[in-house]
Amino acid sequence: MALPRRGDGQGTAGRPRDRAQSNRQSQKGAKRSLLCEASGIPIGLATAGANRNDHKLLTQTLASIPIPRPEPTAERPQGLCLDKGYDYPGVREQAEELGFTVHLRSRGEEAAAKRADPDWRARRWVVERSHAWLNRNRGLLIRWSKKPENHRALHHLAFGILAWKRVLAADLSG
Repeated sequence: MALPRRGDGQGTAGRPRDRAQSNRQSQKGAKRSLLCEASGIPIGLATAGANRNDHKLLTQTLASIPIPRPEPTAERPQGLCLDKGYDYPGVREQAEELGFTVHLRSRGEEAAAKRADPDWRARRWVVERSHAWLNRNRGLLIRWSKKPENHRALHHLAFGILAWKRVLAADLSG
């Protein structure tokens, strides 16, 4: 007897065993690929089932930017910091075609840098912090939404709240 598919392939993993992967995002059945600006405010999002590889979400994530990107120049290059889940030749080529300066540590480089300098911090911590901010919302941490569009709407609401809090914090400090 075959197991019934629980997901639609667009927002959740299809079978329970597909959701029980080793990383935390995969245990919930959904994966989000987040694009942030330098201070950690999310500006792009792609969601998929947890059984989808990270590097396959790059095109969707970059296409989800809601406003036109300014052209990168020599004086103002645009960096794209990625983790080792994106360490594939096609990813580097695609990012460079779009005008990004890629900051991607190959597998094992981050561990070597950490051993050489214990105070060293990865550039990706900004995105990890944004994921932590989003996980403060119970509806995003534990996916209650069955429809992908409802889950995406909750993400966008959380993005707006994060941006609003950052503006309020900037007004109070300055």
